[in-house]
Amino acid sequence: MTVLLVALGAAVGAPLRYLADRLVQSRHESSFPWGTFTVNVVGSALLGFLAALPAGEGFTALGGIGFCGALTTYSTFGYETLRLAENGARTLAFLNVAASVAAGLGAAYCGMALASAI
Repeated sequence: MTVLLVALGAAVGAPLRYLADRLVQSRHESSFPWGTFTVNVVGSALLGFLAALPAGEGFTALGGIGFCGALTTYSTFGYETLRLAENGARTLAFLNVAASVAAGLGAAYCGMALASAI
């Protein structure tokens, strides 16, 4: 049953990631990967929130592992960072790494704090 919940969450999270990424990126002319940055920060906040809730294994599998796991994307983050560096935008590549790590951790902390306050 857990595998099905993970798959169901991922079936919603993956297309939402793609659509959100394209929507955000289409509004920026910069080569900075704003779409991936946005979905990763939002996913980190949501995962932090879900992790702090007193929820059962099924809810964690559906929302945390399935949905958030498919919404966020480390592979695309790595690929886009490498492409920036290879194309001579090393400063943007460094900023992408630093900002993604800092914002992701900060967002997860804020999500956990919000869930704890509820």
